[in-house]
Order: sequence, then structure tokens, then C-alpha cells
Amino acid sequence: MGPVRVTAIASLTPLVELDAEPFLVDSRSQHAMCARWAAEHGYVVVRELLVRGLRADHCVLWEGVRPGTDLFVAPSLRVLERALASVEEFTEECARRGVRVETVGRAEPSYDAAMKACVHRRLSMPTAGYDGR
Repeated sequence: MGPVRVTAIASLTPLVELDAEPFLVDSRSQHAMCARWAAEHGYVVVRELLVRGLRADHCVLWEGVRPGTDLFVAPSLRVLERALASVEEFTEECARRGVRVETVGRAEPSYDAAMKACVHRRLSMPTAGYDGR
């Protein structure tokens, strides 16, 4: 049967919302939180999605997903609410297809000015080769 395969869902939130919603803008931290959760459970992240307002039946969600051996994970319900058009419809679709959906459920990190500046640089200068380190 093999290891449980995980699709990590992060929200695509505009940079303009950085001051009010830094974690929702910081997709790298969202995916990292999901990866830590998966590793702690002995699962393997096979896909990382970065989406906003996606329909529950959209093909990008279900591409290659195997019932019973795959699951979706997001850092929190807040992230799912941004990433998906309807969390309720998505969870119903997951149940219908036999795929679990989980949230990490940990506290979001607190962002100080320096952390926000790092996120801003990383997201505003991707074509200049800046990788956020």
C-alpha cells in the first residue's frame, strides 16, 4: 500500500494583506507547517497547492489523488477558508471520494516587523533571484 501521500494546501493571499494577515500571505510558512505535520505522522508530502477560492470539484485538487491512501492537509481552518470557495463542499467531496482532510491545528506564528519585511522581500522580488534567505 505504501506511505500516506499528502497534498498540502496553502492560501494564495495578496501581498497587500501582509500587515493584517501575515500568515495567510506567507505561503512558505504554511507549507512548512504542513510538511512538519506530515513528517511527524510518517506521511509524505507529494504536492503543494497554493490556491484561493478554488471550487471543491476543481481538477487541480483531485489530480492523482488515490482514495484511502491520500489526504489533504492545511495549517488551519482559516487557511482552508481562503484557499477554497467552500470548506463544507470540499469536506463533503473528500468524504464522497474517500479522502481525508486534516488541519495541523497549531498556533500561527507571530510576525514582527522583521519577519514581515522578509516575507515582503521574498514575494516582491522573485524575478530578481531572491529566495527569501
